[in-house]
Amino acid sequence: MPLFFRKRKPSEEARKRLEYQMCLAKEAGADDILDISKCELSEIPFGAFATCKVLQKKVLIVHTNHLTSLLPKSCSLLSLATIKVLDLHSNQLSTLPDDIGQLTALQVLNVERNQLTYLPHSIGNLTQLQTLNVKGNRLKELPDSLGELRSLRTLDVSENEVRRLPQMLAHVRTLETLSLDSSSMVYPPQEVCSAGTAAIQQFLCKESGLEYYPPSQYLLPVLEQDGAENSRDSPDGPTDRFSREEVEWQNRFSDYERRKEQKMLEKLEFERRLELGQREQAQLLQQGSSQKDEILQTVREEQSRLEQGLNQRQRHLDAERQRLLEQLKRTEQSISSRIQTLLQENQRQKKSSEILKSLENERIRMEQLMSITQEETESLRRREVASAMQQMLTESCKNRLIQMAYESQRQTLVQQACSSMAEMDERFQHILSWQQMDQNKAISQILQESAMQKAAFEALQVKKDLMHRRIRNQEMISEQRWALSSLLQQLLKEKQQREEELRDLLTELEAKSETKQENYWLIQYQRLLNQKPLSLKLQEEGMERQLVALLVELSAEHYLPVFAHHRISLDVLSRMSPGDLAEVGVSEAGLQHEILRRVQGLLDTARTPPELKPPKGEVLGVSEPPSAPQEPPEAVRPSAPPEELEAQTSECVVCLEREAQMIFLNCGHVCCCQQCCQPLRTCPLCRQEIAQRLRIYHSG
Repeated sequence: MPLFFRKRKPSEEARKRLEYQMCLAKEAGADDILDISKCELSEIPFGAFATCKVLQKKVLIVHTNHLTSLLPKSCSLLSLATIKVLDLHSNQLSTLPDDIGQLTALQVLNVERNQLTYLPHSIGNLTQLQTLNVKGNRLKELPDSLGELRSLRTLDVSENEVRRLPQMLAHVRTLETLSLDSSSMVYPPQEVCSAGTAAIQQFLCKESGLEYYPPSQYLLPVLEQDGAENSRDSPDGPTDRFSREEVEWQNRFSDYERRKEQKMLEKLEFERRLELGQREQAQLLQQGSSQKDEILQTVREEQSRLEQGLNQRQRHLDAERQRLLEQLKRTEQSISSRIQTLLQENQRQKKSSEILKSLENERIRMEQLMSITQEETESLRRREVASAMQQMLTESCKNRLIQMAYESQRQTLVQQACSSMAEMDERFQHILSWQQMDQNKAISQILQESAMQKAAFEALQVKKDLMHRRIRNQEMISEQRWALSSLLQQLLKEKQQREEELRDLLTELEAKSETKQENYWLIQYQRLLNQKPLSLKLQEEGMERQLVALLVELSAEHYLPVFAHHRISLDVLSRMSPGDLAEVGVSEAGLQHEILRRVQGLLDTARTPPELKPPKGEVLGVSEPPSAPQEPPEAVRPSAPPEELEAQTSECVVCLEREAQMIFLNCGHVCCCQQCCQPLRTCPLCRQEIAQRLRIYHSG
């Protein structure tokens, strides 16, 4: 058989038996016996040592287990100092502790059916030991210290490999029963060993030079006595007292057997009640599982119904959005046609100005001919300038009315789109709140179940992982939609605020124009140009003059900031396609093709000889009526620089652990994670008041 065994995990029944026996030993009024046999133990638990030490147990029964060592780590044999009976048979012990002699009160030691190869020398210190059973081990010899066991009455060394008995065994005068394998003995001889215990003791006494006395002449302590003194040889003891002690010893063991049987009956009753409780618990668990299945089925049905409603609502919103886009497209086409009409009117106005100029020259010639005085000439000029200004103001008023009508119609469409989007978001939030309430109710009901129900629910949840992933994806999509809708509302609010500022500015300009200052609109247009951002003005000034003249000629001067921002030159335009221009921001298909055609023509002209190039005046002769810039890019939506948004490794300045995920408006800084930004009222970087928080979602 192998010398080493792996530790086995006790079964549930063995564990319950151990707990029952430990609780039984700690009860008030319990006897002096601690029985932890048949518990499948690989070592004696620490609690058993503590119980023996505190409750002064006298009998420790640990047979029929898997013990390989009597003393585990961090335990001391002094905890078993009061033990008188130690039963360790049917285990896997290979050695006994070297300091087993510290158990001075021990009277019975049973290590039958183990794997002992030797007995420690300190076993001779067990002066009160009366019974020593080492049957069925691997002993080859017995120590001489057995001769110091002056109270030993029974010794069983059978089924071992012992061939010789120690001569010191002759000093054990109280030995009544000696069991051994006489057929394999060498010393004493086989015939002596076959004659019995008395013949063996007589042989050993003769070999040692001692006189033999029968064991009945010596007084032995009783099994349950608490005497601490060592027994001495005392011949001529009364035999009647020994008989009474023997009867008392038998009675006590019979009482122990009766109590053990009673405890066994109590254990069976306890196990029966435990089994009934387990059956009831299984029934409750089955009922809870059925209720949980019903709840989950209800949740799945409600989830499918909500998903169908959301899909129908989404299709309806998509159709509404498409209709609004078509309407906006038609409106923009009508506006572009009106703008074209205005440009044609402007061309006619230029022609009329040329006619006025020729008339003016004719008038001057006539004045020279007719010798009109200077005062009459100046008065005529004032009247002509006043009439021209009156006509110009009339046309500007018409243009303003057309622009106001376009702005009002566009504002109406934007408000309708905003209201429909707000209504859609509100309904979507209601649906999400209902779904969250249903989920919270289901989760609260499930969390009230026992631990085994929770384990079953987790197993079911693993099986339905696909449905959970879909629900989480829907929740993430809803959060992203909410963030986008919030951003759209913020942008619409800022756009409306900017339009109100522009209206106030136009009202102020109209009020000032009533003073009829000369060249007023040219001054105001120059002021608006001066209010552009410095970076944009520098980029526009750095553009090629031919490209600027080309955009002005095509009435596309409002794309100058876009071309300047992207640093687009004639060479870059020659390698671009209409799709590239659409990505940059030029949305009109006809304008895209015309720009590319004109640029190709300019480059071809640049490659021709200088005498064939067209004069610059033909390109730069187009003038633009003064008006406010259409899209001031820096004032519409405040945001942080793009480098901060693209910094994928930026960390939160508060916790310095998680990634920065929130944008603070109106400052535009990205410096906090979602958890740390909730209690903040001002930006940690610029200390500006936080008006709104926007979440960043990274794709991929």
